[in-house]
Amino acid sequence: MSNSLIARKLRDFALMLGVAPRRPATEEMTDEARDLLDFKKSPDERKRRKEAIAAERFHSVRSNKWRIMRWASIVVVNGLFVLSYWLHVQLVEGALTASRVIGFHFADLNSSLQLMLAHKHVVLNLFIGVSTVFLLYVVVGGRSFCSWVCPYHLLSELAEMVHLKLVGKKLVRDHDLDRRLRIVMFVVLALVAFVSGYPLFESISPVGILSRALTYGLVVGLIWVALLLLVEVFWSRRMWCRYVCPVGLGYGVAGVVSPVRVMYNAEKCLHEGKCRQVCLVPHVLEMTKLSYARDVKNPIGPDCTRCAMCIEVCPTGALTFDILGVTRTGVEDEAEHEDSAA
Repeated sequence: MSNSLIARKLRDFALMLGVAPRRPATEEMTDEARDLLDFKKSPDERKRRKEAIAAERFHSVRSNKWRIMRWASIVVVNGLFVLSYWLHVQLVEGALTASRVIGFHFADLNSSLQLMLAHKHVVLNLFIGVSTVFLLYVVVGGRSFCSWVCPYHLLSELAEMVHLKLVGKKLVRDHDLDRRLRIVMFVVLALVAFVSGYPLFESISPVGILSRALTYGLVVGLIWVALLLLVEVFWSRRMWCRYVCPVGLGYGVAGVVSPVRVMYNAEKCLHEGKCRQVCLVPHVLEMTKLSYARDVKNPIGPDCTRCAMCIEVCPTGALTFDILGVTRTGVEDEAEHEDSAA
């Protein structure tokens, strides 16, 4: 494996753990990226880019294609649990935290860890379910669970729309939190489960609460979900998903090696920042700032939820979906990097 590939994977992993992104020194950029940066800083190109940004803002038209598909996916996946239970079909049994689909076990990574720490032994069915889910999200794209399956994501996205309207009217102010809080929550909840024998996370996770409420009609926990949504509407945008929820860590680890990712092409970028404004995890798009990209074409890191909102708002097609070894983006496959380094 090439040194550059290892370095990129480590940077991406550190970013997921809460390390702040930084602008690379010029010697950390490829020759092509340095040449492109020099060109973009030239007076004529600056003028052209400003005119293009102004024209784009005047004629801006946003597509909601990916959002509609994501919402449909969330409704369908969670609807299968509900219909299977109430119609006694038993094709899809359980909830998102642990389920059996046509005989195959599936289990959420973090919830299973909490249960095994609480009971202090490895439960075979959970281990099988975790392995199945991990491999599934290695294939389909790491944290895609968050934006394509999680029912709380849909509610939180609706709450975000209200929050942004209130911010626009200056009725509320958004409060950023430290992204390392997610790691703290992961460790604290794991310790609580191990010491007390009680998986506390299952009682406070809106993902599990909503999944069980939809399937089994257990509604008491919805009070907690409502409180979280109120906090996100009036105080901190996407607080649970962006700063607190440890579920995304496990799926993010799967995303480190996932072939499905969003690709950024700095050559096409206007650097107007619309992608970062809509992104659930805007730290993964710091490279879209002028002089922040290490290469001309860069895959977005594993903390990306593959929600495609950045793709929808990008006016120049600088952000696109990419499947390693399938789509041809001009970026060498990792395997080719490794062969050349060997």
